[in-house]
Amino acid sequence: MDLRRRNNVQVCGSGNATLIFSHGFGCDQAMWRFLLPHFAERFRTVSYDLVGAGGSDLSAYDPVKYAELWGYAADLNDLIERFAEGPVVVVGHSVSAMIGALADRLHPGRIAAHVMIGPSPCYIDVDDYVGGFSRADIDSLLDTLDSNYLGWSSTMAPVIMGAPGEPALGEELTNSFCRTDPDIARQFARVTFLSDNRDDIAGLPTPTLILQSSDDLIAPQAVGSYLHQVLPNSQLTLVPNIGHCPHMSAPSACGEAIDAFLAQRFGAHAGR
Repeated sequence: MDLRRRNNVQVCGSGNATLIFSHGFGCDQAMWRFLLPHFAERFRTVSYDLVGAGGSDLSAYDPVKYAELWGYAADLNDLIERFAEGPVVVVGHSVSAMIGALADRLHPGRIAAHVMIGPSPCYIDVDDYVGGFSRADIDSLLDTLDSNYLGWSSTMAPVIMGAPGEPALGEELTNSFCRTDPDIARQFARVTFLSDNRDDIAGLPTPTLILQSSDDLIAPQAVGSYLHQVLPNSQLTLVPNIGHCPHMSAPSACGEAIDAFLAQRFGAHAGR
């Protein structure tokens, strides 16, 4: 299969290391447009759409393969093998942060570092773990999505985006949700919100930057603190921001934090 077509892969920039950008649920690679230009002068950048999202090849969607995040992780490793050059940094938003971690587990040593934006290994509160939602909350969310996907999208997208001073971003995310095939979106929502990757991510040795909004309904601060505790080579940076998409609503702060992290990994002239 043509991987470039399958995942609508876009390669830009040049440098000795590759940054590969992987978007979250309901999004596509257009959501990276505020960050990508900042890095393309110093790095090779690869952006893509998860199968089933954006401009990906919908005929490649296999409900069995993508019934777990491991299917998306295998795709990510395919893309790294085909399009990456030099050390690889996976920049993953939301569920794609876990997809990146699983890809790392499948092929240890190929990924040099992770930048996880709004990550969560488990969205449901379990025992002492605080994920931010009860199981009843998630079941209700999924039931609403099943019965009225477009209505759910119109209601939830602005809440997920946050950014109260920039309503156009909420509208953009709503439109992105509404462009997604409803059947694929329903399955991906279940895979995303019912996954528990705490065992998969615990102890992952790869250097990791955890970027978290100071006010995020989807991934509260307790989740970032948890990840910082279980990832031995992690840094946690709080971005002053309301919402789950700081790479869109606070791109300058995100870019500065990522720059500082990459400078530690690749030196002051990171990527050159």
